[in-house]
Amino acid sequence: MKIKLLFILFTFSFITFHAQDYIFGKIVTEDRAEIPDVTVINIRTDERVVTNRDGHFMISGRQGDELRFIKAGYERTARRITADNIQSPVNITLIRSAELIQEVEIKQGLTGNLKIDSRNLNKPKKVEKLTREIDAYMAKKSDPRILAPRPGEFVQPVTKGVFTIGKIKDKWDDIDLMNYLITALGEQFFTDLKLEQSQIQHFVLYVLKSGFERKNILKYGYCSDADINRFKGAVLNKIVLYRAPQNTK
Repeated sequence: MKIKLLFILFTFSFITFHAQDYIFGKIVTEDRAEIPDVTVINIRTDERVVTNRDGHFMISGRQGDELRFIKAGYERTARRITADNIQSPVNITLIRSAELIQEVEIKQGLTGNLKIDSRNLNKPKKVEKLTREIDAYMAKKSDPRILAPRPGEFVQPVTKGVFTIGKIKDKWDDIDLMNYLITALGEQFFTDLKLEQSQIQHFVLYVLKSGFERKNILKYGYCSDADINRFKGAVLNKIVLYRAPQNTK
């Protein structure tokens, strides 16, 4: 009888110790505005959730777990869960990342002194003369003999806009896009996914080659915030498949 009682007490204590609780919380800015779409990660379980439009989240965890809060444009924040956090909501304040301000050219205004204003606002005579000579040269028609093909030289035929010969080269290739994404998201974003630093570039190319739409990004050499969010979504969908061969070893 005593042995059965001890076994029951031990089993109850074990279940209680290892039971998972749910952690609730809210994320706001320094101005107390709710922040939606913040990624919340439990480092121990690798569970990820996203805050709703009111900045609220719910994630499973227990005392001692570390939660990380990630959103583009804000500094990364971490919080170690205590017993109090299990009983009451976790309130997190994210701080905006520092942004570089573009250099602004300040032009000198009028001083009221005719001599000084004339010198500051009027171009030097040599500059004006050079500008006029360049404009006159550009207005002249070139001698046809200058642009005529040399004997044996290939000349691409001129069309009337029906079709073009050859492919228009994109401003970026996949390597350019890969480097931009790693810089924009930061290596910490990928290490939080439990990727080694040596795997980051390979993983980014893996996601791009797995059907990520990037035609316009490569064509214009521009990646918008919406494109980055699409890539982050693709990352969360592909990370499990990317790890699968390693986990089966």
